[in-house]
Amino acid sequence: MKQLTKAFLFIILSLSGVSSCSSLAPFKVAVLQGNIIEDEDVEQLVKGLTKDQVQYLLGTPLLNSPIHQNRWDYFYSVKVGETIVGEKKLSLIFDIDQRLDTWVLEETTLSDNN
Repeated sequence: MKQLTKAFLFIILSLSGVSSCSSLAPFKVAVLQGNIIEDEDVEQLVKGLTKDQVQYLLGTPLLNSPIHQNRWDYFYSVKVGETIVGEKKLSLIFDIDQRLDTWVLEETTLSDNN
């Protein structure tokens, strides 16, 4: 009787262990890429800032083309596994005096994709 109870307990534990393993998924790390664009930093942008002042606020732009010297682009994305959780794209346009003229912020979140 004691042997039968041990075998039954072993089978129950084995089945519950196997079934719980099938529900486990590997941990996926969030991957942050680009310049972190905070809303507070974007709110501090005002027309007429110099490039140095903008760089102090936002950091070095991700894209600074020698062909388009009056445009800076910042990009930030958060990806977990293969899923993109969110993206932000900030484009800044400077005038002929190298002062901030206009900017556009585009945000995409996972809920926007559904």
